[in-house]
Amino acid sequence: MTNQTAADKHALRGQIRAARAIMPPVGREGAATAIARRGFELLARTGARTIACYLSAPTEPPTHALIAAARATGIRVLLPISGSNGILDWSDDDAAEVTTRLGVPETAGRPLGPGTIRAAELLFIPAAAVDARGMRMGWGRGYYDRALARVDSRRPVYAVLYDAEVVDRVPHEAHDVPVTGAVTPTHTLSFDR
Repeated sequence: MTNQTAADKHALRGQIRAARAIMPPVGREGAATAIARRGFELLARTGARTIACYLSAPTEPPTHALIAAARATGIRVLLPISGSNGILDWSDDDAAEVTTRLGVPETAGRPLGPGTIRAAELLFIPAAAVDARGMRMGWGRGYYDRALARVDSRRPVYAVLYDAEVVDRVPHEAHDVPVTGAVTPTHTLSFDR
């Protein structure tokens, strides 16, 4: 990574963290409903019976309503478990949560193995930002870039974001994995990949 790319990523992540920190609770509540609706529309369009998603932290675009709606209709939901080795393991959603050493919510379910993500027919993943080319910028730990390397490139992968986090250009490197699209409270975007 060049020093400039690292500095650009650091600056953009800082802007996004600051904006998320000051979002009022009413904005988060409205986002939860809208993201669940848009996510469910993707489920209907793809016919997916197994999805991968994540439990959102308090400042992240909310995913709990989407997970609950999927669970209520019998869709299998796989949730990540972060390993100390930087590899995501996966578990079936059991509705029980713990808080990790990184301060993020995580499923308390039984780990099924890192390769379990291959069963997901549609993936909803976290991101700091995404651009119109589908380049995704995460939070710098590389968990999802490593996880997506295990998934068939034809699987639909959608970053879950707030509207302002879809930007003109995301600084990226060779190991960064692009996404199929993005789900925001007001849009579902698809990118050519």
